[in-house]
This record gives sequence, structure tokens and C-alpha cells, in this order.
Amino acid sequence: MSKRLLDCTASELRRYGKQELLEAIAASEGRVLACETIGITPPLLADVTNAEYAASLSADLLLLNMFDVNKPVIQALPKVPPEETVRELKRLTGRVIGINLEPVDPEKARDNDGTLWQMSAGRLATAENALRAREMGVDMILLTGNPGNGVTNEAIVESLRQMREAVGGELILAAGKMHGAGVLRQSGASIMTRADAQAFLDAGADVILVPAPGTVPGITMEAVHDLAESVHSRGGLLMTAIGTSQEGADTATIRQIALMCKMAGADIHHIGDTGVPGMALPQNILAYSIAIRGERHTYHRMALSVNR
Repeated sequence: MSKRLLDCTASELRRYGKQELLEAIAASEGRVLACETIGITPPLLADVTNAEYAASLSADLLLLNMFDVNKPVIQALPKVPPEETVRELKRLTGRVIGINLEPVDPEKARDNDGTLWQMSAGRLATAENALRAREMGVDMILLTGNPGNGVTNEAIVESLRQMREAVGGELILAAGKMHGAGVLRQSGASIMTRADAQAFLDAGADVILVPAPGTVPGITMEAVHDLAESVHSRGGLLMTAIGTSQEGADTATIRQIALMCKMAGADIHHIGDTGVPGMALPQNILAYSIAIRGERHTYHRMALSVNR
């Protein structure tokens, strides 16, 4: 039986495969914090990556958004060969690393050319990109969508099927949307239904992502709890996500969202990357962590050396 993730050292995490990581997350009983960061934007601390900053604030899982597996860029990371980007970040942080890949439906996508969210081939949710991610040392792939990129639940299911065949035995596969991602008919309370969650699980998802209560219109604590029960009944894990820039709200709002997610049944608590462009406000990462697991576990994660 794996240790609880919130107790694991860097050396223990390096030895864990997919099943051990899933067990370690489940054993933590809703006290795992995932922080999303963007590597292509200027880091908040200039010469320290946003991912390292988030790790120092007690993140257990680092989720890289806008990460192109063909042209990986994480600003402020020491110079390494491109294929070593993820492994170098794991060496520096001692954390579990995931990346976002996007199952885009071209007919639903808005014109994002020239914006931060502009798509590239290395960010598409394909089996080829999943295999590349595995070679780079990624632990988890999240199939989700950035604003306006036209990610549909149907496209998520198809991408999951392909990735299950390619890497499903080795990498954690998570799926879901934090907001509408440009698809109005799958926005608000219609982002995720029980049927959608079951379809994702059938297609190979280990973790189902839903918007955190209070972040998307119509997504209530009761609605997320209902989805959590459905997912848990199948042996899956639930990740709640703040992906609506409320990672830049005040700490009181963050604490409220955190406790609603805990009551709803979240196994993994995600906080997004645009409190400022690149990561959540530092004080909000800390506030979220303390709300779901208290100061002892928060400071333990912050203080635990990556050399252990």
C-alpha cells in the first residue's frame, strides 16, 4: 500500500508508478493540491520557474499548461536538452508533474491567433503527443481546454480512447473542463453530467475534472458532490478545478471554494494559473493548502527537502 501523497518524499515519488500514485492520492483523503503554472510567460520571480515557486508554497502536483511537447519552454529553467525539460523540473521540485493536452474540435474553436491561448501541434491531445510526454517523464496527462479553443466532451472521449491504448498503463489520465473552453452548449451547468463522467471513465480516464463549486455558473457544491459519488462508485478520482481566474480573488473566497470542494468530495484540489499570468497568487496557494489540510501538513510539504 502506498503512503499518503502528502507524506511522500521526493525519492519515494520517483519510485512510484501510476498505480502507486493513484493509491497515494486516494489515501490522502482530499488533501492533495495541484497547482497549474504556465512556463512560456515571464516568471513571477524572474530567475525561478513558476513551477518551483508553486512547489515552495506546498503544491503536491505541478500541472504545466501551454506545454508543447515538441517545443518545450519553461522560462527560468536551467538550460537542458528539450527532451530533459520535465525531468529537470522534477529534479528541482521533487513533485509529480502533469501536463495539459487539448482535444480540439476545429469547428468549435474561436480564432485565438496572436493570443496567449493560440494552439500548436505539440499541445493537441493525440496519442503521438502522449507518447512523447511519457518519454519526457510526465506522470499525468490532463485532457482539458484553454479559453476559446473549442474542446468538446465528445473530442475528449475520442482522445482518451487513443491515449489509453498508447500510454494508459503507465500515465495517469485525467479529463474534464474547467470552463466552457469555447463551447456554449457545454458551458455552465452543462459542462459535466453523470453520463459524461461515465463516458470518460469508460474511455480510460483515471481522474475526472470538474469546475470547483462557485467558479462556473450553475456548478454548485451539491452538483459536484453528485458527480463525485458517481465517479467514486467506479473507482475513479475527482479533481475540482479553479480555472476561471478566481485564483486571483481574495483569500477569503479561496478558502470558501476550498472547503466547498472538500465537502463535495474532491480527491485533488486544482488551483489555476492566471491569478497573474503564469500562476495563482502566491497567498492563495498557501490559503488553499491550509484550508484543506492545516498548517502542519502545509509547512511540512514546504519544508521537506527534495534531497530526501
